Amino acid sequence: MREQPYNVLFLCTGNSARSILAEVQLNAIAQGKFKAFSAGSHPNGTVNPFAIEFLNANGFSTEGLRSKSWDEFSSPDAPVMDYVITVCDQAAGEQCPYWPGHPMSAHWGVDDPAAVTGSDEEKRLAFRKTAAVMRKRIELFNSLPTPSLDRLSLKAKMDEIGKVM
Repeated sequence: MREQPYNVLFLCTGNSARSILAEVQLNAIAQGKFKAFSAGSHPNGTVNPFAIEFLNANGFSTEGLRSKSWDEFSSPDAPVMDYVITVCDQAAGEQCPYWPGHPMSAHWGVDDPAAVTGSDEEKRLAFRKTAAVMRKRIELFNSLPTPSLDRLSLKAKMDEIGKVM
């Protein structure tokens, strides 16, 4: 295994819910194999309070979380990404910045819990469902024998993971 963690960037449009949930969960599950980040093409500027509530209630650290632009990760001083994963359909269709190092990419689209209307309990349920789907995908991703897979095999497996509900 390589000494440094693989860098993973989760992208969404607003960077307030799905990409944040993915970032935090991968960092907690990977235990140093991966270092996750998140960003948005048009960040909201705030992390959704239901995302914060869910993460805190489930023992995840929310320290330092913020909604940020993907431009931060295309600058020369940004960490070089090994993987870029879009988690919303809108971000998947947008023209992404140039990512140094030609990272492996995949699309793991999932419904936006921040778009749910209704009672607070209905919103909490949407966040729990989205987080559960992301957790399952992240666990599968984390279990891949990354160093022993060639790029085509790894790409195929990452695409398969994006279809897991």
